Amino acid sequence: MPHNKKNPTPKPTEPTLRQTLLRPLRAAKGFWQKGIIQKLIVVLIAIVVGFVGVSYGVAQWYIASHKSKPLVYGATFSPYYAEYFGLDPKDTLNAIINDMGIKQLRLLSYWDESEATQGIYDFTNLDWQFAMAENSGAKVSLAIGLRQPRWPECHMPTWAKDMPMTEWEPKLTTYMQAVIDRYKTSPALESYQLENEFFLSVFGDCPDFTRERLVREAAFVKQADPTHPLIITRSNNALGVPIGDPRPDKFGVSVYKRVWDKTITKRYFEYPLPAWFYASLGGYGKIFTGKDLIIHELQTEAWLPDTGEFNMNDIDSIPEQNKSLDAARLKERLEYAKATGLREVYVWGIEWWYWQKSVGHPELWDTAKQQIQTP
Repeated sequence: MPHNKKNPTPKPTEPTLRQTLLRPLRAAKGFWQKGIIQKLIVVLIAIVVGFVGVSYGVAQWYIASHKSKPLVYGATFSPYYAEYFGLDPKDTLNAIINDMGIKQLRLLSYWDESEATQGIYDFTNLDWQFAMAENSGAKVSLAIGLRQPRWPECHMPTWAKDMPMTEWEPKLTTYMQAVIDRYKTSPALESYQLENEFFLSVFGDCPDFTRERLVREAAFVKQADPTHPLIITRSNNALGVPIGDPRPDKFGVSVYKRVWDKTITKRYFEYPLPAWFYASLGGYGKIFTGKDLIIHELQTEAWLPDTGEFNMNDIDSIPEQNKSLDAARLKERLEYAKATGLREVYVWGIEWWYWQKSVGHPELWDTAKQQIQTP
């Protein structure tokens, strides 16, 4: 029937106030009438979105609150790793300090190296590193304890390996006392880093992961030298806030981005975490503990396939090394670290950069140098 004056087009009915107010209630009623799986999925999504939103806000607050602090790059240095590449350790450390311009060093006090014979200490290797740091105005964060960087992680002397913990722990404490007494008056010493990644039980040849020992060691270090800050590292990429004991002066976190997955995919895997994720860890830690977070180990070294075909000190392996970390990825990695908002960053694998430079591939060294020396 055609529309005319007698049969006008009907106007849409305006919702009443009561209908408008009841609409959300009806929608909620409809939601709760859905199946349990659908409801759980919706609730889970809401929780995840809410958590991500809050974490992003915490991250931005932490970044903003630390923006005025200078960004300090440091490097973990191992003379033994330099020797693995056929480098002279002294030349390597000199290049790190005076060419790369890094004036923040994480040095290592391996128990098995400095007390190879029980009761006899030999700090020759660590002495020249401290001397070089002092002469150049560099600062040292000294790794201390049983677990320290580089395989086998726990550097226990041969003479202590068959002892029960009740016997070797006090001997380790005695050794730590000797280390502290030797270097606590050095003008280069800035802090201690205790028991590198202590709870990372899936990696390393270590005899003990009990929190009680870590608590005892932390209390001992603070008593032996109350003037220098103590740093303890949390697990890599893990959620949670380290609110339990021990409570150091700062926390450290390791940042690994590109690794070789030897279990499922058998290929390189890139962690998809945004840079602000680490700022959120720092923010939550600051809120609940009052302590700041640093990057004590930034992956700036290749992670090669676990197949036995490649060695880090093999020139023929450089093409494979580049698949894991080349100059472009190194630049991105350093920019990523800067974007976290954490203001103290220790790079990992600087000896490897220097070796590549020594064999005619200066790209990593030159790229890092430009990034590190650019404010």
